[in-house]
Amino acid sequence: MQSIPRAVRRAVVGKPIHNERLNDAVLPKRTALPVFSADALSSVAYAPDEIILTLALAGTTAVAISPWVGLAVLVVLGVVIAAYRQNVRAYPSGGGDYEIASKNLGRTAGVGVGAALMADYALVVAVSMATAAQYVTAALPALADRRVVLAVAGILVVGLLNLRGLAFMGRAAAVPTYFFLVVLAALILVGLGLDVAGSLDEAPSAGYEVLPAAGFDAGLAGLAGALLVLRAFSSGAVALTGVETITNSVPYFRKPRAANAAATLGVLGALSAALLAGVMYLADRTDVVVVGDPDEQLLIDGRHPAADFFQDPVLGQLAKTVFGTDSLWFYVLVAATVGVLVLAANTAFSGFPTLASRLARDAFLPRQLQARGDRYAFTNGILLLLLVAVVLTVAFGANVNRLIQLYIVGVFVSFTLTQAGMVRHWARVRRMHRRPGAGRELFARRAVAAVALVLCAAVLVVVLVTKLTQGAWITIVAIGVLSAVMWGIRRHYDAVDAELALEPDSPVRALPSRVHAIIYVSSVRKPLMRALAYARASRPSTLEAVVVDTNAAATRRILDEWQRLEIPVPVTVLHSPYRDTIGPVVDHVRSVRRKSPRDLVVVYLPEYVVRRRWERLLHNQAIRPLRARLHQERGVMTASVPWHLASAAGHDVGPESATAYRPAAPDQRAPRP
Repeated sequence: MQSIPRAVRRAVVGKPIHNERLNDAVLPKRTALPVFSADALSSVAYAPDEIILTLALAGTTAVAISPWVGLAVLVVLGVVIAAYRQNVRAYPSGGGDYEIASKNLGRTAGVGVGAALMADYALVVAVSMATAAQYVTAALPALADRRVVLAVAGILVVGLLNLRGLAFMGRAAAVPTYFFLVVLAALILVGLGLDVAGSLDEAPSAGYEVLPAAGFDAGLAGLAGALLVLRAFSSGAVALTGVETITNSVPYFRKPRAANAAATLGVLGALSAALLAGVMYLADRTDVVVVGDPDEQLLIDGRHPAADFFQDPVLGQLAKTVFGTDSLWFYVLVAATVGVLVLAANTAFSGFPTLASRLARDAFLPRQLQARGDRYAFTNGILLLLLVAVVLTVAFGANVNRLIQLYIVGVFVSFTLTQAGMVRHWARVRRMHRRPGAGRELFARRAVAAVALVLCAAVLVVVLVTKLTQGAWITIVAIGVLSAVMWGIRRHYDAVDAELALEPDSPVRALPSRVHAIIYVSSVRKPLMRALAYARASRPSTLEAVVVDTNAAATRRILDEWQRLEIPVPVTVLHSPYRDTIGPVVDHVRSVRRKSPRDLVVVYLPEYVVRRRWERLLHNQAIRPLRARLHQERGVMTASVPWHLASAAGHDVGPESATAYRPAAPDQRAPRP
């Protein structure tokens, strides 16, 4: 019968997946699109907000240029999508940006890209869940004070679902993502129809007066205004995040993998561009207003907002404008948006563990991260991302605007280095191919990569200039620290590999000249007798038992029982005036090693095996720390000798199980100390 914890785990996570069912973990394009694209598609839920609220710092008139800022974002999106469609065909192994940078720019660049992407994936989860919580509170204002709890709960749910494996998440992600696309497409199409008919109303916030923030009294004029426009552009560039995930997930596509991944990227780019363009157009036509600080920046009928004022996000305002303030469509849109935002975090839960496994395979992260769980998911990577995302969400109070400032840095560091690597890649490939017509084709591919490199580098510079003091410095520091940690892990693994490498004349291949066996005695009972039998069966050069004297009466009972049973092993009593049970044993072992440094010492430790977890707290409490301490000693081995209690086998202890243990015939008498 299954134990309760195992049964619960199977119910929550699912049954193990056999290796023969590996093909069940690959996805067709129709399923891969929602699984790997939800992050990029869901950015329409917050990218327009970030553009508008950033421009609103300069007042109402500045918001009017938001469509042009959105257009600039779309241009960059189109170029990056075109470049990444080439990337997945050139590097279909699933190494993505990390592999491209490592092979073309060197390991240092590859580690930098890996660190940047890991930071970005963690922020994807935090931003998506914080935005989802924002939309939930838009529909249910009474939960406004529970935004952090809602976001953390969403992270836990998505992490748990990902532990069930990619095939399960493919089925779980398809319906909400496609539902969001249908609902948002309906909103945009109905809004455009009303606009053409001349019956599109203004947004509920159109009549609000936006006050310029300190330093922007002149609007967008001057250097401050130009920097504000660039800052709005960099905030809107979050719409590009998620593009890189597909390049890291090519192995999860059905064959032909590279072609299917490239096709999915094309569909992703078209959908993202259409959705963002439609939302930005309607937001401009309805005069939607959102600000970062309503209490300071808004005037409603000449007054600052009331204490219970709640600001709807852009999509929420558009739903009320297009379908009516009291329309059910507002709640339908909120539900669809929350669903896709929850699944946007799933994109990171797909990409982060895969990237971490590749870094671990190259010895830049702990090797446990490359192991798959019984559901064929990278369980350790999923749990690590879950923990980091929860910490970020709690630390920043699930505030979308604060998290966005950290968000965009990592992805554009990755974009820039990756496209620099692809420029070098296409130049090398062009030199290798001499067939007619190949030069022009490869020149065109290199040109696309070069244009993408220039645009991504420009956006990165803009991000660093405009967001450094807003919180981007935290991401930069995190990337630097993580890169240093990864190099430290690599140096450690390299040193260990060099130390453990075997040579034909390696001295560790030789057997030790002598073996000294020591048996730790805490009581004279059946487990001790089994340890004695095993120790004698190994035929060591010397064999002795040691008793730590922390209680004179207990030590005397052990010695009397030893003498009564005529156990043929000498006993050494180790005095412990401070009642320490570990130090005297370690000192004794060291004294043996000093006398014979080239010999081996084996310490046999009798242990009880119990069935129930709570019973483990009652046994072996002195053995565990002693074993851990002896592991630190050179030339010393520990041998655990288990004694399975009858209850551990699932039956009661009875007279039939209490057979006496008869020691072997004595070959020497144990001296009394």
